[in-house]
Amino acid sequence: MSEYILEKDYFVKVIRDLIVLAEDRKDYFTELDSAIGDGDHGINLSIGFREVSKNIETWKDDSIKDFYKEVGKALLDKVGGSSGPLYGSFFMKFGIPVKTKGPDEGVTFGEFVEMMESGVAVIKKRGKSTTGEKTMLDTFVPAVETLRAEYEKGTPAKEAMAKAVEAGKAGLESTRNIVATKGRAMRLGERAIGHLDPGAASAAEILEVFYNNMPD
Repeated sequence: MSEYILEKDYFVKVIRDLIVLAEDRKDYFTELDSAIGDGDHGINLSIGFREVSKNIETWKDDSIKDFYKEVGKALLDKVGGSSGPLYGSFFMKFGIPVKTKGPDEGVTFGEFVEMMESGVAVIKKRGKSTTGEKTMLDTFVPAVETLRAEYEKGTPAKEAMAKAVEAGKAGLESTRNIVATKGRAMRLGERAIGHLDPGAASAAEILEVFYNNMPD
């Protein structure tokens, strides 16, 4: 049986779809953020990915590591609030595990798992946060932990990612019942209960884009 490989085109297509997602879901993410935050999460993501859109044709022939570094830098430079630094850092670090790969090389499923782990680790570090604090980590951490566990069990890549997405969605749903201890939502105390975290919501949809583009 041949090894599962995610080619370079997959990683570029993911970003193209995230550009579309940021526009299509702008109002939804903003609505979620208006309930417990500054009301700018969707707007900020839209601004950031519009900047990515302007430059993607220039970057698409880079290595995966360099391509994602440029995406991350664009988000860091253009996006306000907490989402810019956190998503910018995620994408900048995403390609580090495959930094020795050339522009035309794909990655194995095991390497993809490491890439996801690398991105989530920097969100934890930069946000000084963990699960249970009503943040995007409530989506990302269970998703990536599930991805690692399924990979180590030998689950086929796309099936493993499907389970990771479901774990992330369950994590998102859990944020309804969490009193925030980070960000603007923290000031609401128990009034934040009943509301989804906008960062956890965007993280869940980003993971779904990674899944939807995976070959069978």
